[in-house]
Amino acid sequence: MRAIRGLWRWRRNPLCRATDLAEAWVALAALMLILLAAPVAGSLVGGAAQDALQRSVRAQHEARHMVTATVVRKLDGSPLDADPETSTGRDLRNRVLADWTAPDGTAHHGPVLASLKDPQQGDEFRIWTDRHGRMVARPLDSATASTHAVLAGLGAALAVGGLVEGGRRLIVWRMVRRRYARWDQAWDKAGPDWGRTGAGS
Repeated sequence: MRAIRGLWRWRRNPLCRATDLAEAWVALAALMLILLAAPVAGSLVGGAAQDALQRSVRAQHEARHMVTATVVRKLDGSPLDADPETSTGRDLRNRVLADWTAPDGTAHHGPVLASLKDPQQGDEFRIWTDRHGRMVARPLDSATASTHAVLAGLGAALAVGGLVEGGRRLIVWRMVRRRYARWDQAWDKAGPDWGRTGAGS
């Protein structure tokens, strides 16, 4: 808005320098780029991220399976924090020795993290495995993937806006430097005769 007001104010002003008008046009062009290019970039990046993340969600849900494990015995060691993306301050996991059957039918036995407050022999809990029974992380859910895609789109829009504003500031800085250089040259020409009688000043 300042750029538009600046252009309107300077359009017929006799004190308007060419650089003042150029600065106003640069500001207006930057504003239009931010208003047009930033949302487009955000939309494109967000859409591409959404497609890629949703494909990843589908692939993970096809490759990972939830199976039931049975506690054999509790292992020594303090409770460990659960997955940081899904845990709350109250959600703790204990290390236990457990048995489980993989989706392909093979039996497995080993230490796992159980989300049980006080695990006892025979307690059942759910774990994520691949089809061969190897433990894997919980698959990404669709809502989390969408949130990440929205954040990627917002980040891209902000980055484009920042780049445009940085470019505008760089252009204006160079224009101001050039203006100061011209003033220095003009002052050097007029300086020695400044204020002398008959010097034409």
